[in-house]
Parts: sequence; C-alpha cells; structure tokens
Amino acid sequence: MMDTNVKGLIYVSRTVLPFMVEQNSGHVLNIGSTAGAGAYAKGAVYCASKAAVKTISDGMRIDLIASDVKVTNVQPGITETDFSKVRFHGDAAKAAKVYEGIEALQAEDIANAVVYCTNQPRRVQISDITVMVKQQATNNMKHKVTK
Repeated sequence: MMDTNVKGLIYVSRTVLPFMVEQNSGHVLNIGSTAGAGAYAKGAVYCASKAAVKTISDGMRIDLIASDVKVTNVQPGITETDFSKVRFHGDAAKAAKVYEGIEALQAEDIANAVVYCTNQPRRVQISDITVMVKQQATNNMKHKVTK
C-alpha cells in the first residue's frame, strides 16, 4: 500500500509536474480516501497511506501556488471496487460482506466528481472533495440496512 499509494504518487508527480510547471497549466487529481481522515481497526497502514495522499496534495498545492497548476485530493468513501477482493485475498464472499446492507458508491460516482473538479474555470481550484454514500457519516461510521 505504501509503495502504490505513497511512493507511486511521489514518483509519478516528480516526473509529470515539471512539464506542467513549464507549460504553466495542468491539474493533478490524487485519489485519497475518507480512510485518510482517521484510523480504524485493521486498517492502520491503509489509513496512513491515504492520510499521506492528503498531506502530499496539500504540499503540492502550496509549492505550486505561483503557477496555474491545480491540485485536487478526491476522497471517496465506501466505493464498491475489487479492493475488498484483494484485501481478503480473493475471498469474494468475504469481500461482498463489506458492502452488504449499503448502497455503495460506484466508480462512475467518483468519475463524476473528478469531471466536476476539472470543469471549473481557471480561477477555481477544488482543493479537496469528499464523496460518501448517504449511509456513511465519517470515515468509519456507517449504517447498514438489515433485511
């Protein structure tokens, strides 16, 4: 998780940002998570990696303030992806339990938030956008509907 979420972000940014600064335009969209807002049981490293995404995004925004390069940290809440399958080592039943009783966000919901951020006029920078399902109040507080 640290290699992908933190080192990957740093390495790609270090490669791409000089070109954006040189042309004085661009938009960096980093995918964080509501998990970056605080730790939860058995998620310490994941939560820390997503907190790093938030802090790196904030630092980039500070460093790029004199340019027309925008930086946005997109923070999805409970989103139905293959992440749970990976987390539970391919156990599809266990992964499905994560979303049981919740109408989870879908990839298209996050894509819509990204499009919103990128369609703002030059003068507008969306620094952070948090997208959660109605059944989620914080990074680790959710209400599951039981049948």
